[in-house]
Amino acid sequence: MALPIEDYALIGDRHTAALVGRNGSIDWLCLPRFDSAACFAGLLGTDEHGHWQFEPIGTYRTTRRYLGESGVLETTFETDDGAVTLTDLMPRGDGRADVVRVLRGVRGRVRVRHEWRVRFDYGAVRPWVRRERFGEEEVITAIAGPDRLLLRGPRLPRAVDHTHADEFEVAEGEELLFVLQWLPSHWALEGPLDPLTDRIAETVADDESWLGRVHPAVPQADLVRRSLLTLRMMTHETTGGIVAAPTTSLPEDPGGERNWDYRYCWLRDAAFTIGALLDAGYRDEARLWRDWLLRAVAGDPEDLQIMYGIDGRRRLPEHELDHLPGYLGSRPVRVGNGAVDQRQLDVLGEVMEAMAQLRATGDDPDGNAWALQRALVEDLTRHWREPDHGIWEIRGPLRHFTHSRAMVWVAFDRAVTAVEEHGLPGPVERWREIRDAVHEEIMTRCFDTARQTFVQHPDTTEVDASLLMLPWYGLLPGDDPRMLGTIAAVEEDLLRDGLVMRYRTTSGVDGLAGDEHPFLACSFWLVSAYAGAGRHDDARRLFDRLCGLTNDVGLLAEEYDPVQGRMIGNFPQAFSHLALVRAAFSLSAADPRPVP
Repeated sequence: MALPIEDYALIGDRHTAALVGRNGSIDWLCLPRFDSAACFAGLLGTDEHGHWQFEPIGTYRTTRRYLGESGVLETTFETDDGAVTLTDLMPRGDGRADVVRVLRGVRGRVRVRHEWRVRFDYGAVRPWVRRERFGEEEVITAIAGPDRLLLRGPRLPRAVDHTHADEFEVAEGEELLFVLQWLPSHWALEGPLDPLTDRIAETVADDESWLGRVHPAVPQADLVRRSLLTLRMMTHETTGGIVAAPTTSLPEDPGGERNWDYRYCWLRDAAFTIGALLDAGYRDEARLWRDWLLRAVAGDPEDLQIMYGIDGRRRLPEHELDHLPGYLGSRPVRVGNGAVDQRQLDVLGEVMEAMAQLRATGDDPDGNAWALQRALVEDLTRHWREPDHGIWEIRGPLRHFTHSRAMVWVAFDRAVTAVEEHGLPGPVERWREIRDAVHEEIMTRCFDTARQTFVQHPDTTEVDASLLMLPWYGLLPGDDPRMLGTIAAVEEDLLRDGLVMRYRTTSGVDGLAGDEHPFLACSFWLVSAYAGAGRHDDARRLFDRLCGLTNDVGLLAEEYDPVQGRMIGNFPQAFSHLALVRAAFSLSAADPRPVP
């Protein structure tokens, strides 16, 4: 049975990732890529839909940590008879995906149950499983369609009622190494196989070497570094695409329909990632995401999408998996994302901002990159007056969302800057004229003079958490009276137990039933807004509270339920970790006091 979301931790090889529970169970793993079908899908159903577990028999206590500043997870199980550690990692592979699990006896003797239940295609397909010998080694293979899994180790489980299970004792000083390997099913296997190695030390060294390149003098620096490493683990090593989360259909409203597939790459997230990486000093990684972004959007500007596959593919059709009951009974379980076809005018502004940030560091993309940006901006000159679905991918009627209007302004403003300050070619007079017209529209039609606040769109008095970002892009200063009024309105309308909702779902703007919980990224945006408004004490208090909501290994979901004290939504969520990093740097820049 699936655990509370906060009871999971992430391991990954920068091609895919797994969620490991406190109980030693891998309940979610898609192979060989983030967006492949899951072979362990118990997270969205039951153990019958696939999992891989090592768990002490009887009563035990659990503590967890990542080894050093790495993505190698160590879980310690304490029983009355002894203690054992389970170390989990996914080392880098050459065309295959490996999961390494090492059991080590620490004290006394601990009896452990091992269960390995493979179900391909999100738990729907029971594979052909058999024992085979390659050279001197016996392995278990599971095959279905294009996929083959090999389970290797010193003590392999036995077939019992369509699963494989075993029980054994681990004594102090004893070590058992198990490896799960994914291979294309058509690859020929010849013995002997590669030697079994735990690869812990080299994986820890690689992660710590990457993090060792930056030491940010910001509040909660350890969590900032953990967030940066988490973002790296959710980034495809070769394409540069970053997934919004490695999971699908973890609900925003348990038992409801707000269940989405986040295993794809949003342009908005990619652009925000570039900003977070540049803040932290990671220029090479920022270029990697930039290159993915430029490849993904290449082509006819009319065909610009808001999201793409990890490799830049465009078709992400949404369908439902009826055989899965969903996390906490939350159906439907969705694969693909129908929002791919939405029009979101803010996206180009975020792309142009990311390119401008890179250009400001001296990394000026080549002429082809500017040619693409210019073509996209020129296309925007024909569409900038149109309504859209907005940053929250509203599935209700299209609106002239204020945040989208602000990002249209950003797109034209950064294009004007590229011409005026960097000498790039473009019709600057026309772009400047549109930019100024959009600015005037925002300051008049999108502002409620009675309440002294910006509004979600001109046809409402409702506010939206995305309004907190308006000062980020230079639209107006953070301490402008209009922003102070907007912050006050957000505090009045959108705070739930001190955390920020995206908007009030009771307004009906999103066209969906049910409610949702405070959105962690929006709460971090309020930290940045407080910092820009000079409310430094409020900013620090909220930032420290939000950092205290991470789970025991420093991870954040999409949302948080402060009443039940639990995480909600897909996990871990890139947007939440991006917002944590940006809030830390904005707080450090705005508050002159030394970092604790």
